[in-house]
Amino acid sequence: MLTTEDFDFDLPEELIAQTPLEDRASSRLLVLNTKTKEMEDRHFHDIIDELNPGDALVMNNTRVLPARLYGEKTETGGHLEILLLKNTQGDSWETLIKPAKRAKVGTKITFGDGRLTAVVEEELEHGGRIIRFSYEGIFLEILESLGEMPLPPYIKERLEDPDRYQTVYAKENGSAAAPTAGLHFTEELLEKIQAKGVKLVYLTLHVGLGTFRPVSVDNIEEHDMHSEFYRLTKEAADQLNDVRDNGGKIVAVGTTSIRTLETIGSKFDGRLQEDSGWTSIFIKPGYQWKVVDAFSTNFHLPKSTLVMLVSAFAGREFTLEAYQHAIDERYRFFSFGDAMFVK
Repeated sequence: MLTTEDFDFDLPEELIAQTPLEDRASSRLLVLNTKTKEMEDRHFHDIIDELNPGDALVMNNTRVLPARLYGEKTETGGHLEILLLKNTQGDSWETLIKPAKRAKVGTKITFGDGRLTAVVEEELEHGGRIIRFSYEGIFLEILESLGEMPLPPYIKERLEDPDRYQTVYAKENGSAAAPTAGLHFTEELLEKIQAKGVKLVYLTLHVGLGTFRPVSVDNIEEHDMHSEFYRLTKEAADQLNDVRDNGGKIVAVGTTSIRTLETIGSKFDGRLQEDSGWTSIFIKPGYQWKVVDAFSTNFHLPKSTLVMLVSAFAGREFTLEAYQHAIDERYRFFSFGDAMFVK
């Protein structure tokens, strides 16, 4: 039985990257060869050397919503901080509110100049609330002008340019957090990869805040995995099946792309087809891989489900050895940090 402690490591706090590098593609890249158990220190733009003509590079085109809002209770002027988690239906959203005790059912909230108001409809656990918005115009445009980017809790610095917490190919609004493995790509690097004969394929998985939730049980089999919405189009599925049928590799960018591909592959006997829905797939050691041949990913939190996912592909001991190497070599960790390529 594997325990949560089996995926722990000591991470010096100063290695947690607080700001993005000026050049996205100049991050470092630790290449892991799972067959030879060798690792190599490279730079991210060298990822092109790991891709061959006929391969597919699969990226998550979700776009992070500026989902943190600051409002006032209409009646008392008391301040509230609201984080949008997901759209439940119409203009109703599941949110986290601080301080939650001030937000009882029926509480009216005003934002900014009053163009946006809301009422609390339902109380959920852990400070969660369903609130319904009222506004004139287009909700996403109002959100862009009033909301802030919800950076992860371990980033303390203010982000000067909100676009640096979006991938250059972000398109589909709906994430509470960025698919950070994709932050290293520039448009120029993607053009070079495509010119090499690699297919660029996009899917959508809206990242939930559950991705930051720590594993709170000892036995990892008992962990209750969070669910996230995904979508793969028919065109993308057909492209990926063609790549596989012609002997190419499917290379996923990030754990969110992996979760989507493996969810669909698990449903359809290893084939890919047009599909959408909610996935709570938990990929951990012992998992039988269906679709993904290699992937890039950032360096993750100790004891997290994401370290367990990497371990499911590379093996737990080799994964922890690579993490220790990254710590010894002063790699930068988490959302704005460096990356690894696992093959």
